[in-house]
Amino acid sequence: MVGFGGTVLKIGIVGVGMVGSSAAYAMALQGIAQELVLVDYNKELAAAQAEDISHAVPFVSTTVVRAGDYADLAGAGVVIIAAGVSQKPGESRLDLLSRNAEVFRIVVSRILDVAPDVILLIASNPVDIMTDIATRISGLPPSRVIGSGTILDTARFRSLLARHLAISPQSVHGYVLGEHGDSEVLAWSCACVGSVPLMSFAKQIGKPLTDAVRAEIDDGVRRAAARIIGGKGSTYYGIGAGLARIAKAIARDQRDILSVSSVTEDIAGVSKVAASVPRVIGAGGIMMDLIPELNVEESASLHHSAAMLKALAASVPL
Repeated sequence: MVGFGGTVLKIGIVGVGMVGSSAAYAMALQGIAQELVLVDYNKELAAAQAEDISHAVPFVSTTVVRAGDYADLAGAGVVIIAAGVSQKPGESRLDLLSRNAEVFRIVVSRILDVAPDVILLIASNPVDIMTDIATRISGLPPSRVIGSGTILDTARFRSLLARHLAISPQSVHGYVLGEHGDSEVLAWSCACVGSVPLMSFAKQIGKPLTDAVRAEIDDGVRRAAARIIGGKGSTYYGIGAGLARIAKAIARDQRDILSVSSVTEDIAGVSKVAASVPRVIGAGGIMMDLIPELNVEESASLHHSAAMLKALAASVPL
């Protein structure tokens, strides 16, 4: 359901474990939608999450948060899918593929039965493959099936760069591309701070990005999820905020540039693959794909990442 000025009035979330509930909490605090509907196969969990989150709302917004069933998603402008089995310690995101594909066959069809004009926002891992699967199952245009992709990896990249440079992360403009996972590509060559190229800025302020510093930041981005999962079992606050950020761009028609995953005509020479590049996000979903200018090494790494994702997605019969 969309109100005046393109504002989304209702957002649904299917799967309200730690990721789905964190997204709901972040959206409720920001008042992104008029109504949030939480759906889960465990109805008691959905009801408890909705009640708990609704108790935070009076402090900050007027969003109505309630539990429901698939029928209650009718009229939703956006539905976040965070359903599926969770990632185990030491398990790669790609190992989740076969277990989560079957869940999506059921979930996507039930959503579209009541909300055929919806924008699907995919959070379940492995998110790039699940975005491809959701696109094929739904028959929706790729612009309306958006995976959270590398939005969180990009936030980690900017955060670690900002920490090294002693500036605000909001002033760092850099992206992580390709897979949300082991083959992701940190796009160092096109990153900048304000209007100044990253490496030049770092040198100007006396905080050069040496090979050792870059390796430490790369490790901090690439292994963040493994460290968090090892310490507390799963990640959810960061991705919850990332999902809220994407939903806000859609709900407010902000036309923000965010690194998200979607089936794309061409990424680094690989056709029709779901992987992350910066994209303009507004009320209709993805409005434009932006392909950064990379150096030779980064371009080769992005090609490798995209080719791996395409081969894996193609191996899943639907």
